[in-house]
Amino acid sequence: MKVYYHLPGLFEFYDLYSTFLPLFRDHREYFYDWCEIGSIYGAPSDCLWGGGRVGFGDEQPEKVAALMKEYGISARLTFSNSMLTDKHLSDRNCNRLCALLEKSGEVPNGVVIYSDLLLDYIKAKYPEFYFVSSTTKVLTDFQQFEEELNREEFRYVVPDFRLNKDFSALNALSDDQKQKVEFLCNECCWFGCYDRKNCYENVSRKALGEDFEEHICVSPDAHKGYRFSDAMKNPGFIGIEDIQNVYAPAGFSNFKIEGRSLGSAIILEFLLYYMTKPKYQLKVREEIYLDSMLDLF
Repeated sequence: MKVYYHLPGLFEFYDLYSTFLPLFRDHREYFYDWCEIGSIYGAPSDCLWGGGRVGFGDEQPEKVAALMKEYGISARLTFSNSMLTDKHLSDRNCNRLCALLEKSGEVPNGVVIYSDLLLDYIKAKYPEFYFVSSTTKVLTDFQQFEEELNREEFRYVVPDFRLNKDFSALNALSDDQKQKVEFLCNECCWFGCYDRKNCYENVSRKALGEDFEEHICVSPDAHKGYRFSDAMKNPGFIGIEDIQNVYAPAGFSNFKIEGRSLGSAIILEFLLYYMTKPKYQLKVREEIYLDSMLDLF
């Protein structure tokens, strides 16, 4: 059974993927034969419809679209702003992005979305996209998550990471439902966080340029920032052995890697850990690091 990774940084890490994707295509022996790249997701820094993370991607959309088309990879626009109103739907930049990426060739492109208002708008105006229900909905109640899986509008649904190990309920899903689940693997957020939705709303307000009181993270380890080693200790963490030995045999095949707000160096570590055979990890790391065009820090 193939496993599909959905990788961060469509606009944010263009240079990294410009170097990594040729390696992945031309030296497939470096990488696990059971995994593929299902999509790369992200949004430009000035994206009104953006959400989830404060974006810093500044690569030209035309170059991004061409790279994804060249390698046959689905591009996903992260349009997960939760605070949109009717007046925001006419945003010129976001509509231009949709017009550019809707016509994708053989591999369809998608939209990661929160707002039903925006969902209805894009479905009507740009009907060739598929849709992913965003983890920013913070679906921690399994019944609500299953109801989301049953919505025909969504090809995939990303549950809150705290449902990742609810195996009794997950294993009871139908085969069709399992194929729509997209697990968030490497979340570093405090497992006991009670304010996650407010955190996402704060990011949405920033994207809209609103004046508001800054959100303060309630995690006791907020001062440390993201560390992959800490994410691995998270009760909701899904590691490579979990994917191979637990999730894939149970019929789950889609896994999302977070990291749009991080640097290229840590994204490379994700690519090495989740996709690269151990004996080739140094080889891949050297190929990437020796590319003088990349700024990895």
